[in-house]
Amino acid sequence: CSAGSRLVVTPKVYGEVVEQVAERVRRLEVGPAAQNFPAGPVINARAEQKVLEYIEIGKREGRLVAGGGRAREGGHYVAPTVFIDVAPDARIAQEEIFGPVVAAIPARDFKDAIRIANGTAYGLTGSVYSLNPDKLALARREFMCGNLYLNRKSTGALVGSHPFGGFNMSGTDSKAGGPEYLLNFLQPKVVAHKYR
Repeated sequence: CSAGSRLVVTPKVYGEVVEQVAERVRRLEVGPAAQNFPAGPVINARAEQKVLEYIEIGKREGRLVAGGGRAREGGHYVAPTVFIDVAPDARIAQEEIFGPVVAAIPARDFKDAIRIANGTAYGLTGSVYSLNPDKLALARREFMCGNLYLNRKSTGALVGSHPFGGFNMSGTDSKAGGPEYLLNFLQPKVVAHKYR
């Protein structure tokens, strides 16, 4: 599972991107998944409390532009929340919230965006959007995450096609869903046999 919680954006498109994200989030309806709402509840009361605590932290670390609290009563519904102008080392940019909260972080340029993206203890998935093939090649080489998606969202790995697993604190460095994952269930053995 992935929780896209950081949005690192270069200056040329920062304002436009964060406004479009915030506007889309403001329109999201939150409710029971069984009723086909696009955003459902968090798993339980403890998760809800944790996310709400991070939202309070975020109000000190960035500028709230969407959401910011409970979405509705009768369940563990947290409003999808967007913070902008967040520092790369802020708690909401470094800690695993695992709730509907995104921190938008401005980067000086593309290389700085890669540096910021790599500047975390986690490394499960990442997405890079660019029309510049050189920038995509740079991301392919330097973005340290287990699953990198170029010009597409960072969720939705296809079982059997996209072995899944992350770097650093995001996994065991092995890839579930790929043939090499089976090596985790084997014990290597060396046999030396001297013939005469």
